[in-house]
Amino acid sequence: MTGGVDHNHEDGGGAYDVVVRGGLWFDGTGSPGVVRNLGIRDGVVATATTDELPTGPSVDVIDAHGKWVMPGFVDTHTHYDAEVLVGPGLPESVRHGVTTVLMGNCSLSTVYVNALDGSDLFSRVEALPRDHVLRALESTKTWTSPREYVEALDRMPLGPNVTAFIGHSDVRASVMGLGRSTEPAGRPTRSELAAIDAKVNEALDAGFLGVSTMTNPWDKMDGDRYRSRTLPSTHASWSEFRRLHRILRRRGRVLQAVPNLNTKYDVAFFALASTGLGRRSMKASVLAAADTKAERWVNRIFGPIAYAANRIGKGTFRWQHLPTTFEVHSDGIDLVVFEEFGSGRAALHLKEELGRNDLLKDEAYRRWFRQDFEKKFSPRVWHRDFDDTRITECPDESLVGRSIGDVARSRKLHPVDTFLDLVVEHGRKFRWHTVIANDREKVANRLIRTPGVTVGFSDAGAHLRNMAFYNFGICLLRRIHDNEKRGTPVMPLEEAVHKLTGELGDFYGIDAGHLRVGDRADFVVIDPNGLNGEVDAYHEATMNEFGGMSRMVNRNDDAVTATAVAGTVVFREGSFVSGYGTSVGTGRFLRAGVEERGPAPARATPVAHPS
Repeated sequence: MTGGVDHNHEDGGGAYDVVVRGGLWFDGTGSPGVVRNLGIRDGVVATATTDELPTGPSVDVIDAHGKWVMPGFVDTHTHYDAEVLVGPGLPESVRHGVTTVLMGNCSLSTVYVNALDGSDLFSRVEALPRDHVLRALESTKTWTSPREYVEALDRMPLGPNVTAFIGHSDVRASVMGLGRSTEPAGRPTRSELAAIDAKVNEALDAGFLGVSTMTNPWDKMDGDRYRSRTLPSTHASWSEFRRLHRILRRRGRVLQAVPNLNTKYDVAFFALASTGLGRRSMKASVLAAADTKAERWVNRIFGPIAYAANRIGKGTFRWQHLPTTFEVHSDGIDLVVFEEFGSGRAALHLKEELGRNDLLKDEAYRRWFRQDFEKKFSPRVWHRDFDDTRITECPDESLVGRSIGDVARSRKLHPVDTFLDLVVEHGRKFRWHTVIANDREKVANRLIRTPGVTVGFSDAGAHLRNMAFYNFGICLLRRIHDNEKRGTPVMPLEEAVHKLTGELGDFYGIDAGHLRVGDRADFVVIDPNGLNGEVDAYHEATMNEFGGMSRMVNRNDDAVTATAVAGTVVFREGSFVSGYGTSVGTGRFLRAGVEERGPAPARATPVAHPS
């Protein structure tokens, strides 16, 4: 099962289902690419050879001359938990070369909690329409255990492969009740702690990757019962966390964590928890290695922390890094960065636009907002610079293209008052853009080369109106390719491919990220000529699964010429195969530590998602 080396691999028998001709083949191990013809049979790479392979009318032939053939990308940080239930094809990821997605991040999963609790946990945190999340869960949730959840997903016509963490908030709420689990003074009893441990072990037995948790206080509950309380996992004590760590350490599974982005000190706790001095190390994947505009010094800490945890502490600690510019859009004030400070949280607490507008017009509230906004030394991720914005849509077309700061000067008002006025005047029809992080290419190139930094944090399936990083893999490959052409190489192409594929599959312990002879044939064909400016272009598309809302997407169809899952080409030259995501399913649930060869298991009945 070796590949990417300069010799042939013949399997010695039979016709092929798919032949990929003449591409520069990368196997995902970090080995240099070599030109090969790939023969795929029964969902598996059967041969990689310089010889011509036989074809016929029933063989799907891909001409990959001048193109790159590599394992499908692994997206380690998604929030597809609701969308996969009603749109199991997950086309926005697959069309960009992603063939495996990890769900259940940030303490959020839909395994144990009921539909109502699940919608309240997910919707505000991930900026998803609550009514549609609730409907998706109510219409599909038949499971009450991790094993039943995996079986339910495997009955769906999945497009990519999926796998998942069990969410700490999911488990905690199911044991303590959502109300008690979100009370600051709420503490699990001894029997409840034992029940939490048992449910985590049950999920690991079913093949889940590990546990995801969250200590960041920005993330708030939706709904009317416990609205604006922080998530259940944020109320856990350090001793409760240590119990989870002992389980993960013993089982060899992964902790995915989001630290408190205000204080940041619990990063040290998670890094120390991963260390292996005198004990088995624990795999930990933590958000987020980013070069934020608000705190330019922060990008310098990620390397030393990873070095201390891994080299000195003999740990298995990784940062997640988004390998592209972190830019966001907002409809009015509907953006998670306003959860950073009290006055912003107060506005987002109000669901109805009329009630929110009354608050925003109140002079006492405006003074509060200005004080929060202008605090010089408060912890932050958003730079809070209204000159560093651009109005992209507005009923007053004379404002489009201008910054909010520029509009404030023309109105002779404070920028905060101008912003709040625009929200009151135009509501969600006032749409604006800003860049939060990763805007300096030199720093981004240093971060992607830093030991202990891995690719992640696309947030695919969340923040549908705010951002779109479905094409994170294409963004990284374009940067690597452009720098190579300019004579300023960042890293070898095969190393970039490894970071998007095999490195992630190996770290998370799943059968994904490799394209060697004998591996399941999940692959993407990239045309380097398509790695152009369109990678950064803005697009929207209708999302029928969530009531026809318009979501932000990416469209790089000149770059991704084909994507295949388990040996079936599902996307080619801008189009999906007929029945994709309804009657055609190619993916499966990938269980931690289990080899999943060949095509996905047959579904007894194709499941069509509701319109």
